[in-house]
Amino acid sequence: MGYEVDTLAAGLPFGATVSGLTLDALGDAAVRASLFDLWIDKGVLLFRGGDASPEMHVELSRCFGELEPHPFPEAAERDHPELVKIKYYPEDGTCYDLGDGEERGGWLPWHSDLIYTDRINRGGILRPVQLPSRLGTTGFIDQIAAWDRLPQALREKIDGLHMVYVVDMDMSRHRFANDGSVRCLRMANSGTRIARRMWTYPRVLHPMVFTQAETGRKVLNVSPGFAEGIYEMGGPDGDALLREVLAYATDDSGSYVHQWQQDDMVLWDNWRVLHCASGVPPEETRVMQRTTIKGDYALGRNLGSDARTNFDV
Repeated sequence: MGYEVDTLAAGLPFGATVSGLTLDALGDAAVRASLFDLWIDKGVLLFRGGDASPEMHVELSRCFGELEPHPFPEAAERDHPELVKIKYYPEDGTCYDLGDGEERGGWLPWHSDLIYTDRINRGGILRPVQLPSRLGTTGFIDQIAAWDRLPQALREKIDGLHMVYVVDMDMSRHRFANDGSVRCLRMANSGTRIARRMWTYPRVLHPMVFTQAETGRKVLNVSPGFAEGIYEMGGPDGDALLREVLAYATDDSGSYVHQWQQDDMVLWDNWRVLHCASGVPPEETRVMQRTTIKGDYALGRNLGSDARTNFDV
C-alpha cells in the first residue's frame, strides 16, 4: 500500500494515524485513492514517520482536492502561495486573557474554518515550522459522532434550521464560543487589517445538519466560533436551543487533542470536524503552515434580501 495505518487514539470513533508515507509513493494513483477513502471514513489523519518537507506537504494535500489561496491575503506565505502561515510571535500576535488571569497567544475556540463564507473549504493539512516549549496543542471533535450523541428530540428540532455566521477576528466577542470571561489583550497586525474591513463581508447561512454525500451519514454542522445564532429562531429561545446543541458538539469526552511533534502533518475534513487551538505562553513563538483544500458542499448562502426566499422560511 505504501504506508501503514493505526488508530489515532484508543476508543476514539474517528481519526487514523498514517506512518511511513513518502513523496515517491504519492506517484501511485492507487495510494492517492486509498488515502482519500481513508480520510472520508475517518475525518482526521495524522501523518507521522514519513516525508514532511514543504513539497510533501503540498503534494499530499493535492491527494484530497485542488488547492486554493486563503481569502485573506494577509495569511499567505510569500514563497509558497499554496501555504497559509498561522503564527504567533511575542512581538506580533493576538493574545487573550482566558478569564483566570492566564494569558494565551494564538488561542482559538472550537470552530470550522471559513464558516463565515458561503463556500466552506473542504479541509487542510497543518504542519509545524516552530513549536513552543509547552502548550500549542490542537483539538479536534468529529461532528458525525456528535450527531450520533444528540438526543432524538434535539435532532428533530434542528433538522431543517440554519445558522448565521459573521466575520470577526476577535474571538472574545464570539458569544457562543466562550463563557464571556475571555478578553482580547492585543490583536496581531494581520488580524487588525482584516478587522478594519469586517463590515464589508456579508453574514452567511449554513444548515445545522447535512448528509455526508459519500457515506449518507448525518453531520452536526454547528460552529461555536463566528456564530451569531439560529436564523429561524432569533432571540432567547434560539440562543438557548443553540447552546443546548453546542454542549453535545463540543463535548470534550469525544475530542482528540494533538500534541505536536516536529514533522507531523495533520489533515482534517473541515466539513465534519471542529478544531481549536490551546494557544501558547505569550512570551513563546509558534509558527505553523497550512494548505487549503478547495471545495463547496453547496449548502451555504450569503444572507441578503433574498435569503428568506432561498430557504423558504
